Amino acid sequence: MQLLREFVPSLHRLAVIVRDDPGLDQKLLDIRSEAGRMGIAPLMLEATTGKALELAFARMRGARCEAVYVASGPLGPAKRARIIALAAESRLPAIYCFRVFPAEGGLMSFGADYRDLFRRAAGFVDKILKGAKPAAMPVEPPHKFDLTVNRKTAKALGLTIPPAVLAGADDVIG
Repeated sequence: MQLLREFVPSLHRLAVIVRDDPGLDQKLLDIRSEAGRMGIAPLMLEATTGKALELAFARMRGARCEAVYVASGPLGPAKRARIIALAAESRLPAIYCFRVFPAEGGLMSFGADYRDLFRRAAGFVDKILKGAKPAAMPVEPPHKFDLTVNRKTAKALGLTIPPAVLAGADDVIG
């Protein structure tokens, strides 16, 4: 949300697209809490089908949302392309959890660095193969995060990428 606020300083109404992923209840509580702390009113929209996505974007336009946060887990290529297209048609800046979105034309993504997670997973596999009990191993949160910004999409939306965002980006596309 802070990254979106960098692009839209007057952000007060945020559309949040979710689907029924594991841990959804906690994710919604976290989003509502952070939004409230920042003075942002979140509009939660569950969208699991192409038609639901169309309706979600119509609803967010009617509610005068100023940005979109796609807080769902990975989506297939067709839904991913449709969300990117709908955000562009609606002229709404959007942030996603996966780098593939800005790589395919979305504005930006911020999320766990999956290359780092996979490298660390290899260490867990090694320990298990050497006899460690999986249930006794600690659950670890991600240590590294990745910020990717698409310069071409920002320009198409009439947005200037803030210098602080550019400086913190791991990858700038376009």
